[in-house]
Amino acid sequence: MRIKKGDTVQIISGKDRGKIAKVLKVFSKIEKILVEGVALRKKHQRPRKQGQKGEVVTLPSPIHVSNAMLFCKNCNRGVRVGYQILEDGLSRGKAGKKIRICKKCKNEI
Repeated sequence: MRIKKGDTVQIISGKDRGKIAKVLKVFSKIEKILVEGVALRKKHQRPRKQGQKGEVVTLPSPIHVSNAMLFCKNCNRGVRVGYQILEDGLSRGKAGKKIRICKKCKNEI
C-alpha cells in the first residue's frame, strides 16, 4: 500500500470529493484508511456512569484506499506515487534507501 499513517491525501471520489486531509490510521489487510474529517458518521453513545447523559458522537469511518490520492505540496494536487532507490551521491549515508516520489514533479513526498 502506498499511503501511510501521517500522509496528506486528497479524496477523489464520494461525498467528500476534493477534501485534503491527514491519514489517521491504515488498515492494510482490508485496504482501507481512516482520514481525519472525511466519511463522518454519528454514533449514539449510551451513558457509562450513573448521572451521565447519553450523547451523539461524530466519528470518521474508514474509506477504501482507491478513493484517495497522495497529495504533493509542490504540485499542489493529488498525484500518483512512484519509488526511487537512492544511490551514494544523492544522499548522505542513505545509500540503497527506497523513497516515494511524485510521478509529476519527481520530488520526494
